[in-house]
Amino acid sequence: MILTCWIIDDEPLALSLLETYIRDTPGLRMTGKYNNPVSAMQDIVTQKVDLIFLDIQMPRINGMELARLIPPETKIVFITAFKEYALEGYRVNAFDYLLKPVSYDEFLTTFRKAQEWFAAIAKNNSGHQSPLQTDAVFVKSEHRLIPVFFKDILYIEGLKDYIKIYTLHQDRPIITLESMKNMETLLPDMLFLRVHRSFIVRKDKIQTVNRNRLTVANREIPIGRTYKQEVLHYIDSLS
Repeated sequence: MILTCWIIDDEPLALSLLETYIRDTPGLRMTGKYNNPVSAMQDIVTQKVDLIFLDIQMPRINGMELARLIPPETKIVFITAFKEYALEGYRVNAFDYLLKPVSYDEFLTTFRKAQEWFAAIAKNNSGHQSPLQTDAVFVKSEHRLIPVFFKDILYIEGLKDYIKIYTLHQDRPIITLESMKNMETLLPDMLFLRVHRSFIVRKDKIQTVNRNRLTVANREIPIGRTYKQEVLHYIDSLS
């Protein structure tokens, strides 16, 4: 599998170093190099790329702002001299976060994780099961990148900057640094329902609905006022 990538960085030395790393890495091909984030922003809407190595502090538009315009199927690796951006980076669904100066070993580790990610997606999508049975969201938990299959999720609970993903086959939830808002965008609407600012549930795992609460896996989950109408609409559609 060959992955395509871009570099977006306004520092010439950083661009040159990353270009060297990419050239020395079998299975990785550079299809774009930008020292101007505005030019990259214009190409994002018309070109497909697997990985983007993205600086954060740049003129006119910074890397965090640019990341919000990048399609979710493109994975972002932030490369910056400022570690204080790490939390914000994960909030925009960064695949990885590397601090300058980046060694080739660090670069190669990130690339190999990306290979595993895209290989898992390709394997799932090439199976004989339907996409809804095989699709997954990948999350970072305990320093590992793991797939969580939609079919296994019971419900998701938000806790400030983290979420807890409760699944069919694990006694303990999977905990990952992620926002509920971003997680909601990664889940298919036909399978999942936001019922509260702190809860997303798998629709076919809802056991009962009673006034302002529902149950999933024998746990009572509140229905938020903002989401009640949508929940009632879904319940009515079942009758």
